[in-house]
Amino acid sequence: MSDPRGEADGAAGDAARANGREGERPSATTEGLRLEARGLTHGFDGDAVFADVDLSVEPGDVVAVVGPSGAGKTTLLRLLACFETPSAGVVTANGRDVWELSDEERLRVRRRLGMVFQHRSLFSATVGQNAAYGLRVRSSWRERVESSLRKVVGRHEIPRAATDALETVGMAEKADRHAASLSGGEAQRVAIARALAPDPDVLLFDEPTSNLDPRNTAIVEGAIRAARGRGMGVCLATHDMQQARRVSDRTAVLLGGEVIECGPTERVFEAPEDDRTRDFVAGELVY
Repeated sequence: MSDPRGEADGAAGDAARANGREGERPSATTEGLRLEARGLTHGFDGDAVFADVDLSVEPGDVVAVVGPSGAGKTTLLRLLACFETPSAGVVTANGRDVWELSDEERLRVRRRLGMVFQHRSLFSATVGQNAAYGLRVRSSWRERVESSLRKVVGRHEIPRAATDALETVGMAEKADRHAASLSGGEAQRVAIARALAPDPDVLLFDEPTSNLDPRNTAIVEGAIRAARGRGMGVCLATHDMQQARRVSDRTAVLLGGEVIECGPTERVFEAPEDDRTRDFVAGELVY
């Protein structure tokens, strides 16, 4: 079996870094993981993408970040994932500033996160190998899993957690298929399975259904609901207002470099407090 780790492109490498790390698995915690951004400001070359953003991701809760293209949604997710340091403000994990933690402690936080990128890039490997990748790079603890927790799928034996994740997105029967043969929707479903398999506390989705057909969109949204049902916190960045309404508990509206409104999704849609939110939801505000 070839080692897919040497064949990843940049986006797949980022996904792997988000969804799997070498070393010990972090010990279980009953409190879950609460991510919070407070006063978050970030920019490039002196120009702020957004400023003074407050947002929390709670266990068992789906928060949608909506806004037009270029509003900074992807940048916000990368900051929450500890991929980048903010220009100002803090990102906390259970109340602790992640950039004041030691490298080892911050790595433990990252191991509890999964991220699905808009650009659905997979390793040059089978569907099953891709789904198991986050577990593979954690081999120092996964090697201790008893063989009864492994499952033969097609020609390969992969961890049950990976097969369960593939079943969640309806891709278990294609575990032997090479990733290069998949459609865009199928590839995105495998990317989600790869993020789900290590059982993260928090999942970050960046426009996960961009350019997908209705069937694949419904499957992806079902996976988001399944993650919430398992007690994971979910942050979904999307420009699809109706998707936010279908799957999220809370919605934050990111416009003009600031979160202009954040609250229960139905309240944001039905009785927004900011006129800009009302216009944006109605499709009357153009950026």
